[in-house]
Amino acid sequence: MLSPLKKTKNTGARLRALAVPAAAACLAAALTGCGGADTTLPSSARARPATTSQAARGGPVDCREVKCIALTFDAGPSEHSAALLDILKEKQVPATFFLLGARHAEKYPDLVRRMAAEGHEVASHTWDHKILTELEPDGIREELRRTNDVIERLTGRPPTLMRPPQGRTNETVHEISRELGLAEVLWTVTAKDYTTTDSALIRRRVLAQADRDGIILLHDLYDGTVPAVPGIIDALKERGFVFVTVPQLLAPGEAVPGEVYR
Repeated sequence: MLSPLKKTKNTGARLRALAVPAAAACLAAALTGCGGADTTLPSSARARPATTSQAARGGPVDCREVKCIALTFDAGPSEHSAALLDILKEKQVPATFFLLGARHAEKYPDLVRRMAAEGHEVASHTWDHKILTELEPDGIREELRRTNDVIERLTGRPPTLMRPPQGRTNETVHEISRELGLAEVLWTVTAKDYTTTDSALIRRRVLAQADRDGIILLHDLYDGTVPAVPGIIDALKERGFVFVTVPQLLAPGEAVPGEVYR
């Protein structure tokens, strides 16, 4: 039987193998995902009044007044996530975690609970990282519903956000996301950390792209990513950025199920 560490490393290798050719295919859309969807900017979301209790999750930060940026992590939890949570706690930085269900959330339930308990946003990255646009509607529902159920069981609250694998989405995905109460979140900054273990390079790539209302995409399951995080945080704080979760970035507006944000 494979050890837990080996299983997680195998998952990372599998996701890396999927991501590298996809990155080449989506080069023109590398910063926003490759679904070709109409997207809503955080500033536009903030201009719309919230209609549910999501508005209360905005907290004390007003991104209409300060220079906000959201740090997000895909495809965890993994054996690196505890160290990442320690860094975020020390730096007093909230993040948004888009979790995989199979071999991740179901394998590290205590880390999922800790993410929620420490004020991070816990969201979905599907059950098994299948490309949603290649699935039949029932397959899309299965990928999303199973992850929703695990997150709700572990945190006491169903997720309201999801990130489609490789950013690939379409009208069918939007419709099913709306049905399941999920808004889709893409990104504006990518370090392509699935292509390198060089933490300094990951840091430089993030800092070169960071801007106000940015959504940074990283993966806490790759070896080079977590060591890059302290330097990313420190450098962006020096530039005057305030770190927020995705719901905080949109507040006082809210993420609307079925819509796509970046």
